[in-house]
Amino acid sequence: MTKQRKVILEELRKHGSHPTADQIFEKVRKRLPRISLGTIYRNLDLLVSEGLIRRLRGDYPQMRFDPRTDEHYHITCLNCGRIEDAPVEPLHDPIKNLENVVGHLTKYGVFGHKLEFVGFCSECLKKGVAKGLSPEAKEMAS
Repeated sequence: MTKQRKVILEELRKHGSHPTADQIFEKVRKRLPRISLGTIYRNLDLLVSEGLIRRLRGDYPQMRFDPRTDEHYHITCLNCGRIEDAPVEPLHDPIKNLENVVGHLTKYGVFGHKLEFVGFCSECLKKGVAKGLSPEAKEMAS
């Protein structure tokens, strides 16, 4: 593992959210001022292909990266786009049984599922972004 790759991986793990390549670039550049955005992208692709990180596939304006490679769910803020790990463990997940039911009903060989929770993060709620929500949604958000 090159020094650049090691720093990229360290910064990705420190980030706390699921950053974009640009966000990783800004962090890494503080430690390696001469690194280019192209180098960041190439190394992220390599880390993904080696199975050390995951590329998130979703409805995001920019590609996001996850230092966790195990199966887990995410929760995304509809206002700021922050992505966090949802506190649901897939191995103990009641939704896992749903795969068997869907497979049986559809005659598909179901071997997995994708699930993403959406809402407003605590910071956005503090800023009042939920003003236009229904009373029920506001109740759930608080």
